[in-house]
Amino acid sequence: MTPEQELRKKLRRIEALYAGATTEGERLAAKAAIDRIRKRLAAFERVEYPVEYKFRLPDGWSLRLFIALCRRYGIEPYRYPRQRRTTIHIRAPRSFVDGTLWPEYQEISKALQEYLAEATNRIIREEVFGDSEIL
Repeated sequence: MTPEQELRKKLRRIEALYAGATTEGERLAAKAAIDRIRKRLAAFERVEYPVEYKFRLPDGWSLRLFIALCRRYGIEPYRYPRQRRTTIHIRAPRSFVDGTLWPEYQEISKALQEYLAEATNRIIREEVFGDSEIL
């Protein structure tokens, strides 16, 4: 299995964890997982008022991931005029953000960072010079 395939498998497992999947069949059904999370969000919205959140993300890759997760669940991210490129706002129920969206983002972000670091080190080692360890 290639590193990219391993990453994709890991991302599906993370998604299944936050969707509340209980069987292997459910873990493989990404659409069903997304639907469950959207239903959970709708339930939170019936009980709680959405709260405005401001996120300052460290880089453009993290921003892209966070925006994609928000849009996947029907949350539309926005930015106020003159804000930095890596600052983003959303309006969502606190329970959903604290219990699902932010923890899922953190786990996926960590997996992607590990993958990108491994790929970068491999390319430097193979194409630039074999010894690229930091002093």
